[in-house]
Amino acid sequence: MMPPGLVSNLQEVLLNRKGDSNSNSNSNNAEQHEQSSENSEPVEFDASKPIVLVTNSDGVESPGLTHLVEALVQQGLYNVHVCVPQSDKSVSAHSVTLRETIEAASAKISGATAFEISGTPVDCVSLALSGALFSWSKPMLVISGINRGSNCGHHMFYSGVVAGAREALLCGVPALSISLNWKKDESQENDFKDAVSVCLPLINTAIRDVEKGTFPKSCLLNVEIPTSPLSNKGFKLTKQSMWRSTPNWLAVSTSRYPTGHFLANQGGLGLQFAQLGRDASAAGAARRLATQKKNLEIIESMGAAGKSDPNRVKKYFRLEFLDNQQEEEVDEDLDYRALESGYVSWNSVFSINIFIFLIGACYYAGIFRC
Repeated sequence: MMPPGLVSNLQEVLLNRKGDSNSNSNSNNAEQHEQSSENSEPVEFDASKPIVLVTNSDGVESPGLTHLVEALVQQGLYNVHVCVPQSDKSVSAHSVTLRETIEAASAKISGATAFEISGTPVDCVSLALSGALFSWSKPMLVISGINRGSNCGHHMFYSGVVAGAREALLCGVPALSISLNWKKDESQENDFKDAVSVCLPLINTAIRDVEKGTFPKSCLLNVEIPTSPLSNKGFKLTKQSMWRSTPNWLAVSTSRYPTGHFLANQGGLGLQFAQLGRDASAAGAARRLATQKKNLEIIESMGAAGKSDPNRVKKYFRLEFLDNQQEEEVDEDLDYRALESGYVSWNSVFSINIFIFLIGACYYAGIFRC
């Protein structure tokens, strides 16, 4: 898996190296693609149907999102809108983008109106509910997920998926966050489709309750689906646990390999890829420079003031999470215990708890002092 930016840069370099005939052929293909896109029918908006907003933390290609949106569209009961990050923003918590321009690019999802946002899940929900992106500002329900991995216990505070639903709650919109207890070497992509079949009745019930005015106010529902969705033992109302993974910071070497270091040792093909890598990096840098909106004089003055210090010590670290820490308390109503036992765990997160969490975060960050 290569970063999207690197892939884009490589494609640009390869296209520039093609002959005139190939360039003309590519131009014709591009024009045909644009014509077909223009001729494609837009998604019709039915004012008689409720609006459902779907978001996640890992982008439009996520199988959890794909299967969920497909199922919602096939029901034909809702106007389905999608607003997701352009890149993987897992473990982004409730972060927002400030002092930077956010890009919203349309995405093609059959039966739904979709946008990819160059921001966090919270940015996606906040922008979608602002009225600036869509023609509406308050959907019937916001669904965040389906996430690859559980969000029990303290993981809820790190999770970008839960944060997307939390932002909807703060904006006064009912919300669900849904996660699949994905396990390496055991789970399969098709498990997301099974997870949708499990949670879809809950989604439909939630929307009916919102319409009736009986959906719990000032809270979001966090739904955790077991590893084998179709073998679940039923739904279980649970309590949020203190369950967490152990953060482990690893020291990383400061030495950096030059572009194409490993490939260059593999002969002619490696050298070609190495050169492509250098060209792609140059192409990416040129594109970023062309779109730079900052004032060059300010940048130059800052550069003159902040001269490098050769005696300054720099260290590099990378965070990874180790095996999960289990609570000593034996309580089968805790979220992670119910999930591991095969139940679909669901619990409510109240706005007062979110308010206290945000107050505490601001306190420790030094934004204000009590």
